[in-house]
Parts: sequence; C-alpha cells; structure tokens
Amino acid sequence: MTEAAELPPAPEQAPEVFGDRFADAVRYAELLAEAGVQRGLIGPREVPRLWERHLLNCAVLSEVVPEGVSVCDVGSGAGLPGIPLALVREDLKITLLEPLLRRTNFLTEVVELLGLDHVTVVRGRAEEVMGKLPPVHVVTARAVAPLDRLAAWGIPLLRPYGEMLALKGDTAEEELKSAATALTKLGAVQTSILHVGEGVVDPLSTVVRVEVGESPGGVRFAAKRAKAARTGRTRRRR
Repeated sequence: MTEAAELPPAPEQAPEVFGDRFADAVRYAELLAEAGVQRGLIGPREVPRLWERHLLNCAVLSEVVPEGVSVCDVGSGAGLPGIPLALVREDLKITLLEPLLRRTNFLTEVVELLGLDHVTVVRGRAEEVMGKLPPVHVVTARAVAPLDRLAAWGIPLLRPYGEMLALKGDTAEEELKSAATALTKLGAVQTSILHVGEGVVDPLSTVVRVEVGESPGGVRFAAKRAKAARTGRTRRRR
C-alpha cells in the first residue's frame, strides 16, 4: 500500500494572498489532501504541490475578476478555481457548477465548513442549466476541456458583455488560435491571454479571457435561452 503524501506547510505568500481567510485556506488544503484524495477528487501525487499548483494558482485569478460580479465556475470538480477565488473575494456571488454527485457532496461540505455564504453549489451540466440559472458576469474554468468545447459550455451561461476566464497552461495560445472560428460563432468579440500572480506563483498563471457581445452563445443559444425562459414562465403560472 502506497503511503499517503504529506501536505507541506503553506508557502510564505499564502497568508498575504488569503488574508483573514488564511486559516480557511489551510483547512481547505487539508480537506483536499485527505477527503479529496480518498474520494478520488484529486490525485495523491498532487498533494505535495497543492499550495503552489492549485490553491495559489487559482487564487491569483482574482486579479482579473471585476468587483462585485456574479461568477459561475464550470466543472468545478474539487472546487478549483471556485473555492480559492471565494476565499479571497467575498464581494463575488459564486456558483460552483458540477455534474457528479460525489463532487457536489464534497463541495457542499467545504462551503458549509468554511462558512462561504456567498457560494452556491449546483449539480448539473452547463448545457442543462442554461435558462435555469441566472446569467452571470463571469464564467471561470480550469482543466475542464479544450477551449472550443469549454466555450460552448460556458459562454451561453454569460450575461451580455460578460467574459469567460479559463486557466490554461502552455497550450493557451495554440488553443486560442484553434478555437477562433468557434469562439466567433459563440458571440465572442475579443480574446486575450493574461498572466497573473506576479510575486506569488512561478511560473505565472495563464488565463485565456474571452469577452462576448450582446448575444452570448450566438444565434443558436439565443433561441434556446428564449425557449427556456418561456418554459420557466409557464411553470411559474401553474
């Protein structure tokens, strides 16, 4: 039987990044290293690098999230980047969207344990909740799928003139080029690659930003959204 990897102490940057929520960040790291590994939500080999590669890497996404907006973390998994973002930004209203029950159970436990009153856990797939969840200002995602597929799930959840922020690795530029046509069809009006986390993470976290116009998801999803809205109104009348 392989011996469980030990969670290292928090790096010196962590207290400054998480501020008053540092103790909660430590508890979350412990939960990932223990229950997260036991339930198969995170690999045991990730435990020694939980802080640098996961918690801090996700927390610095806050640098490019506007103040006081609504956020949907698509395919939230074990809560990355949604939970670290929630710990550093209590001004945000965050929805953790995840289809698998064992993951949503874990997320609900974490949210309750850490007292994250500005976070809601929703079980479902992005394509299933469109029209059921209020459109958001920002969609976030990390290691969910290639950019074109991720955009097809995430962009339709946006409000007009919202943005998708996807944490990506070395393939960000290549993925953005490959997805250009698909993004245009989905209503994207501007794309960019950002690097965040100066002085906190090395290498810097890479973020693909996709900004949309007045029709997130394009014509196809505008029709779906309208149909879902009509269905919702009909149900409320009954």
